[in-house]
Amino acid sequence: MLRKIVTMPRPVLNDVLCFAPNRETLGGTAYLVLGTAVGNLLIDCPALTDENQSFLQEQGLDAIVITHRDGLGQVRRFQAQFGCPLIIQEQEAYKLPNLASVTFQHQHQIRDDAELIWTPGYSPGSACLYLKREGGILFTGRHLLPDASGRPKPLRLAKTFHWYRQLNSVAKLRDRFCPQTLSYLCPGANTGFLRGERVVKDAYRHLQALDLDQERSRAVPL
Repeated sequence: MLRKIVTMPRPVLNDVLCFAPNRETLGGTAYLVLGTAVGNLLIDCPALTDENQSFLQEQGLDAIVITHRDGLGQVRRFQAQFGCPLIIQEQEAYKLPNLASVTFQHQHQIRDDAELIWTPGYSPGSACLYLKREGGILFTGRHLLPDASGRPKPLRLAKTFHWYRQLNSVAKLRDRFCPQTLSYLCPGANTGFLRGERVVKDAYRHLQALDLDQERSRAVPL
C-alpha cells in the first residue's frame, strides 16, 4: 500500500515559512510570514491542497500579497476560502475583475514593517515585498531568481514582459538598499537551485555584483 506523502511548509527564517513548489504556477514558491503589523501574510499562492488549507486555517491568514500574474486563477479560490484582503499592483489587478483588492502604483506601505515595491519587467505589475526584520528580507517573486549556480539574478524567460524594464527595476533596488538594510532574498521560484539553502544570504552583495550593462548589451530577441 502506497503511503501518502504530506509536505508541510518549512521554516526558512524566524516566522517565515515556505511551501512546496506549486505545479499550477510553474513551480512557484509561496511564503507565509507570521506576525507582521497586519497579521499573517501569504505571499503568492501555494497548491490548494487539504494539508495547506488546514495549515493556513490553523495559523490564520490576514492578507494575500501577489508578486506577479502567474497563477492568478488560484487567487479567487484562496480569497473565497479565507475571506482576507488581497494586495496587488494595479496592472495585475485588472485581471481579477470584481474581486475585492487593495491596489497600488509605485509602492504600498503595509503598516510600518512591510512594504510592496513595484518592479515591472517580468510582468507589467511585478512587485517585491520588503520586510523590515532579520536585517531586511526581500521576497522577489519572479523578478530575481537563482540561476543554475544558485546566484540570484534577473532571468530573461519566455514569459518576460519587458527585459529592459526588469533590469531598470533591479537597478532601482540596488540603489534603494545597502548591506545594512538587505540581508536575505526569498525567491518565488527556482528554489531547488539553492541546493539545500532555503534563502539567499548576503543578499545585497549579490545584488551589487550584478553586471546590468552586460545583461543589456548581450540581450537578443527570444
